[in-house]
Amino acid sequence: MSEDSKSDVIEFNLPAPAALDLLLSRRSGSAKAMDGPGPSKKQTALILKAGARAPDHGKLFPWRFIVFEGKGRQRAGDILAEAALADGERPKQAEEERARFLRAPLVIAVISAAREQHKIPVWEQELSAGAVCQNILIAAHALGFVGQWVTEWYAYHPAVKRGLGLQAGERVAGFIYIGTAKDALEERPRPEMDKIVSRF
Repeated sequence: MSEDSKSDVIEFNLPAPAALDLLLSRRSGSAKAMDGPGPSKKQTALILKAGARAPDHGKLFPWRFIVFEGKGRQRAGDILAEAALADGERPKQAEEERARFLRAPLVIAVISAAREQHKIPVWEQELSAGAVCQNILIAAHALGFVGQWVTEWYAYHPAVKRGLGLQAGERVAGFIYIGTAKDALEERPRPEMDKIVSRF
């Protein structure tokens, strides 16, 4: 086996206790409380690659990514501001929307592209897109960044969806803001496990 071939071999089912520590320490941070630096180009590529390793019944890849960074965040903000003004929002509110994508150095939109007429149920394809979002959050956390998964009004607005290039049938599974936390994150309440776990 060549050295190149060896690099493509993945060993599965290896104990990884550090991964559990990572999962148990992950929490979201508000995009409003993010700053730079954000992920580098190489780190962004790793985050996207990790996102794409989500469970995917049928190997359909029923999702895709839109990456907003640099001036792309400003162009996306322009689309939001125009939609807000068209809906009758005041100029001040529209300017807040124009700056929305500037809150974090990197924003990744996960676009659900479920196939309607397919043997794999649409629900399972949509769940796969949700798993992609979670993988992205975990990968960002593993690299030392903080992330927030949101949708909000602009994920559902027809003019925004057109402006971002979504095709018929595509939906935004989430906008994931990634950056560096300005302040230490506080733990949030978690469910009491005995109240949400039953055994059959």
